[in-house]
Amino acid sequence: MARAIDKLSPRERPERLAEKLCQIRARLNLSQREMLDLVGLGKHHHAFVSMWERGHREPPLMALLRYAQSIGVSTDVLINDDLDLPSDDESTKKPSVKRKKRTRNVK
Repeated sequence: MARAIDKLSPRERPERLAEKLCQIRARLNLSQREMLDLVGLGKHHHAFVSMWERGHREPPLMALLRYAQSIGVSTDVLINDDLDLPSDDESTKKPSVKRKKRTRNVK
């Protein structure tokens, strides 16, 4: 009896991943070297980013996570071809953190 795992097809590659990775780096205005540093792979050759952006290779999962975090989206947006990256205005805004003012108790 064949196991269920034998019936699985090879993993599908997201068709738009390379395009989205290129768009993210362009929005952040980073060189390929700077992008590698951002995703934590600074020890690798910058040609890795080029291969990812041309669709010749896929980045490691942690690199995908850091790409997504860099513009404030989930990894679903990167790997799901049906989802688009948010517009430049939405993705490049850094979330503002409002701090509560400290009040002193005066007695």
